[in-house]
Amino acid sequence: MEKQFCDTKQRNQILVLLFIGVFMGALDIGIVGPALPSMESSLGIDARAASWIFAIYILFFMIGTPLMAKLSDMYGRRGIYIIDVGLFAIGSIITALSAVSSSFSFEILLLGRAIQGFGAGGIFPVASAFIGDTFPPEKRGGALGIIGAVFGFSGVIGPILGGLLLPFGWQWLFIINIPIALMVIVLGYFILPITERKLISNFDWKGTLVLAVMVTALAIGINQIETDNFMNSFLSLKVWPFLVLAMIMLPILLKLEKMAEEPIIQIDLLRSKEVRLATGISVGTGLSQSAIVFVPSFAVVALSLSTSSASLILIPLVLTMAISAPVVGQLLDRMGSRVLILFGSFLIMGGMFMISFFASNIYVFVISEIIIGMGLITVLGSPLRYIMLSESPPQERAAGQALININASVGQLVGGALLGTVIASQAGLSGFSMAYIIMALVGLAILLLALGLKSRNEQMKTMNKNL
Repeated sequence: MEKQFCDTKQRNQILVLLFIGVFMGALDIGIVGPALPSMESSLGIDARAASWIFAIYILFFMIGTPLMAKLSDMYGRRGIYIIDVGLFAIGSIITALSAVSSSFSFEILLLGRAIQGFGAGGIFPVASAFIGDTFPPEKRGGALGIIGAVFGFSGVIGPILGGLLLPFGWQWLFIINIPIALMVIVLGYFILPITERKLISNFDWKGTLVLAVMVTALAIGINQIETDNFMNSFLSLKVWPFLVLAMIMLPILLKLEKMAEEPIIQIDLLRSKEVRLATGISVGTGLSQSAIVFVPSFAVVALSLSTSSASLILIPLVLTMAISAPVVGQLLDRMGSRVLILFGSFLIMGGMFMISFFASNIYVFVISEIIIGMGLITVLGSPLRYIMLSESPPQERAAGQALININASVGQLVGGALLGTVIASQAGLSGFSMAYIIMALVGLAILLLALGLKSRNEQMKTMNKNL
């Protein structure tokens, strides 16, 4: 019997609601940037401690992603999505309250950011899984493309909105989330459909605990590396024991997941060659994304810009991502993932080479950014999520999306430390040039992996089989 999907009007309502929820979660990554100096001053912390305002969000994002994805596969997506948005709102309230707390304010802020990240970790995969549940195969690419545009828009609007709200106090960067979250919760209850439940008796708590220990150790170890003193910091007790612990936890996690009735990490999906290629590509996209963070610093060195001017240099890149994402989604429905990922990886490779060799020319610098932005959104946006929707059965759709998020996050963590080390190892322009050459080689690796992906026709056969 052919599966019945939602009608066009209901799909559009669902898409708008998912867009708002995902946008809210993505916005809170970039919006903090302009407020960091003010937060450091009011909380009495240094730059090293302030880095945890970002790091703890990513850490709990990585923990929340597979847990919430699995819970949505088990208990239905609507309830878990509403809980995720509610957690994000609670985290925002706690973070805002840290500005008026008389003691332990920094600790309270980190607690709020952790809860925010945990909730946001569920928002992203559950939203993508909803698209798989409610959109027919020939419409999923366009819907995923619209959701993918969130990251580009949030990259532009986040810092601007942060700058506008900052004069009223940095706590307003988080208070603004509360009415948006309440709106999403109320509308979500009435608009989002109730999906099929898959109740089980034995939840994979062991796997969840091991995963939490592994990603926490990885985040702590990488975040303590000093890029300008790499070897000494790497060999210190602040770094290598945590990295070793993360490595020890990985095989333990894989063994537990093979034995679990319903694993938190759906490693059964990795039996598919397509999924293995997609997860490998997602690590590469995470590595490539980390290069964006260093673009303003690169501009200061290469173009002799001021720090304030250099922060604006990212606008062409993020605008390109925002504009290109819906287009990529439409093309995805016509061409499939393989062609687009091949094209995107070629753009990443070409843009990274251009910026590494010709960074001193501002016109080439901006053109390189545009090429990189188009390449990144073509690879990391809807095509990878489209692959996972194609390869995942309905009861594992959110778990499949979680695999993409986790691998990309690991790539970002490792990429940030790697590029920082390369840049610090060589003085001036040469360090940045070498770092972006390495990222060009990452683009080449993505291209080689993409050669093994399924054609459009093969992908549609698999998607129709997994309706």
